[in-house]
Amino acid sequence: MVELHEQLWHSGIERDRRTVQRQLEALCEHFDIECDDRNKPYGYSWKVNSGGFSLPALSEQESLLLLLAEEHLRHLLPFGVMKSLQGFFEQAKSKLGSVDRGKPAQQWLKKVRVVSPIQPTLPPKVDQTVFDATSHALYANRWLDVEYTNATGATKSASVMPLGLAQQGVRLYLVCRFAGYEQERILALHRIIVARVTARVFDRPANFDLEKYDAEGHFGFGNGKRTHLRFRTDKETGFHIVESPLNHDQQVVEEEGALVVSATVVETVQLHRWLRGFGARVWDVRFDDLSDAGEVPPAIDSLRHILS
Repeated sequence: MVELHEQLWHSGIERDRRTVQRQLEALCEHFDIECDDRNKPYGYSWKVNSGGFSLPALSEQESLLLLLAEEHLRHLLPFGVMKSLQGFFEQAKSKLGSVDRGKPAQQWLKKVRVVSPIQPTLPPKVDQTVFDATSHALYANRWLDVEYTNATGATKSASVMPLGLAQQGVRLYLVCRFAGYEQERILALHRIIVARVTARVFDRPANFDLEKYDAEGHFGFGNGKRTHLRFRTDKETGFHIVESPLNHDQQVVEEEGALVVSATVVETVQLHRWLRGFGARVWDVRFDDLSDAGEVPPAIDSLRHILS
């Protein structure tokens, strides 16, 4: 009964335990459910040999889709949603497990993989209770009381309005507004020590859009400043940039044995790091309003507000 009460709460259905118990007692009268009243709180389970509720039969393709979703979306779905889908995940595993290993559906999970474009690192440890509380508060539009450590190691407490959850590589970030402020801030989930979901609800700000927030370069330590970037590179390096353009308006011109690349981009610290990562293979870097490519952009100021 306790587990069911928690699952309902994570799904955004708030009932006190006594109400859940009364409803379970009513279900016992109509279905093959038995009550174990030897200890409190009482336990409820399907009777031996009971068929329970049958989940819809999954095809091999549906099972494959569910298992891929479980693997890659586990941190992008609310905890309650993931938990409520657990029965389908188990059925999908059972379905593919019973399929002939020579069949394509059985082999597919071994044929695909998401790989990192940079040096792989292990993800920082995120407390499961912190993730559960954070995802629930985000899902239900509830204020979240947190205790966290900043980049200097100092511990702070705050009441925040959760607005978005983003996965960047192996790290998870919470976009939020601190109580009393209108500016969005970013908290690294692994730096949150304690997270408590409150009973206080909020109306999601109409002027906040997570997709726009990302497009403005905030996760790359920027502040939305757009600039016209121009640089020279050798043909081998330029080939990869031609294949994966910086923007839709990117132009590439061959000139003096090199390629001249230009595009409109959001200026961020991440962009400067990316350019410097090419070393001597990229030179003559110019921005529309910067004379020195080595100059630190205004975007660096945003680092003071980000717990990365």
